[in-house]
Amino acid sequence: MNRPGEPTLGYRSCVEREEELGRLQSQARNRKSMLVFGPQGAGKTRLLQALVQGQQLALYVEKMRSPRDLLLALLHKMHAKDETIKAPGSIAALSSTSLKGIVNRALDTQPFLLVLDHLEAPSRATTGMIKDLHYYGRTPVIFASRSPHMEDIGALHSFCASKSERLELKNLPSQIALEFAQREADRIGLRASNLVSILSSLVEWSGGNPGDLLHILRMAQLPQYRVGDQIKSHILYVDYRMGRR
Repeated sequence: MNRPGEPTLGYRSCVEREEELGRLQSQARNRKSMLVFGPQGAGKTRLLQALVQGQQLALYVEKMRSPRDLLLALLHKMHAKDETIKAPGSIAALSSTSLKGIVNRALDTQPFLLVLDHLEAPSRATTGMIKDLHYYGRTPVIFASRSPHMEDIGALHSFCASKSERLELKNLPSQIALEFAQREADRIGLRASNLVSILSSLVEWSGGNPGDLLHILRMAQLPQYRVGDQIKSHILYVDYRMGRR
């Protein structure tokens, strides 16, 4: 998951997730739903964003606080994809029931794909709304759980009854994590005479978690972690560990 103030990285940062991205693309082509889950920072959001870039009719909703938020977001995104889909002039005055009717009619006009992020213990109302929009498979839903606990998704389990409909993102293996760290260090222009050893340490500290790797790399750019042309690894490690508490 992206930390506050950090940019989303899109497809370029999903080089190490080609197999997982391929599975999501296959589900989308076959009009099947899928749940993506795993630890914070594993790259769920980046993976969904990469999927959306290759799907013209994907409706990506990053966050929703209520069923109404979801409906409004979908309506605006549908209009952006298809200008013939319009809502009455005063959307704010519409009830959630009216909004759902408009969105459901729009879903009948195009083979849309719902891509829903940041789902963590969704309310019964939100879960019900997603199930209504799914409408027994008419509109596939690819969604990411913000919790590693499957039970937090509750009734949404019905979207992913089989293991083939569940995609667990784990932390990256050491070598792939190191390659990822090297690419990102180069992208942000991080330079140091001890960079090679620092990157190896970062992979060890983070356990291969992409989100943590990005966070530590940005920390390493700050003046307090530099002495001359070197990165002060000990202080960087201590502050990183303290920040995780």
